[in-house]
Amino acid sequence: MPSGSKPYVIVTRKLPDPIETRMRELFETDLNVDDREMSQDELIAAVKKADVLVPTVTDRISSKVLSQAGENLRLIANFGTGVDNIDVETAMQRGITVTNTPGVLTEDTADMTMALILAVPRRLAEGTREMRAGHFQGWSPTWMLGHRIYGKRLGIIGMGRIGQAIARRAKAFGLQIHYHNRQKVHPQTEAELEATYWESLDQMLARMDIVSVNCPHTPGTFHLLSARRLKLLQPHAYIVNTARGEVIDENALTRMLEAGEIAGAGLDVFEHEPAVNPKLLANERVTLLPHMGSATIEGRIDMGEKVIINIKTFADGHKPPDRVLPAML
Repeated sequence: MPSGSKPYVIVTRKLPDPIETRMRELFETDLNVDDREMSQDELIAAVKKADVLVPTVTDRISSKVLSQAGENLRLIANFGTGVDNIDVETAMQRGITVTNTPGVLTEDTADMTMALILAVPRRLAEGTREMRAGHFQGWSPTWMLGHRIYGKRLGIIGMGRIGQAIARRAKAFGLQIHYHNRQKVHPQTEAELEATYWESLDQMLARMDIVSVNCPHTPGTFHLLSARRLKLLQPHAYIVNTARGEVIDENALTRMLEAGEIAGAGLDVFEHEPAVNPKLLANERVTLLPHMGSATIEGRIDMGEKVIINIKTFADGHKPPDRVLPAML
């Protein structure tokens, strides 16, 4: 992009109005006013002419798409923290910088995760359905019994920003904090959270009452919770996933839920989004949400502001603050 000129930015989905307005002020911007998901052909057309592409988690910026990129495309400013929707390696090979929006969704996602940790054992979604169906006939000592979470063991898979934020919330509810991570967190953090580190994921899974999935989707975490690992869970255990659906073998999880081999699940993400396994939809022990873990107005505006900063910094000839580097993947 020539010095002093406004970069030509193509945004693939509708963003909050304040963000779109600011983008129009700063850049030459094409907006997706209909919020319709772009097809692969439309994404290819976009990368051919854009200086900057702003995709979201639903856009697959594959090597096939990137192979058609025009000479002007030098930045992909992802509207989101995860970049598993982008072939980052191919982008880098073609001299295209990739950025994301880390940190801004931590508290929102942790809130939603904690909500599911509370909702699934206490059968809140089931209770709502019973009320709407007119089945409530008054209080009964044995109806809609769930399980107490106080004193239970919570195993967190992935102890980054979100995992630690969940641990802080869970500790306040009296849960015992356990975690599996690529490496131990800082001793001060571990002491503050009273958290127990498990180098072996298998050993942790076999001992937990509730498991929360909070790691990114990478080639190394695809089906991290495989059929074999899911079998390690105790029959009274619950699993919550607000990270990425691909981390869990969804078919294996569905079979175990149907067979009563685990107590229940709270899922905000799915392996083949937007498709959801019909057997999950029909299972009363599963609380399902439509990928809304980060869905707060404040969070989405914060994301958009990070995207703008990354584009503006890059257009001014500097390294954007939220570059995605190979060591992060």
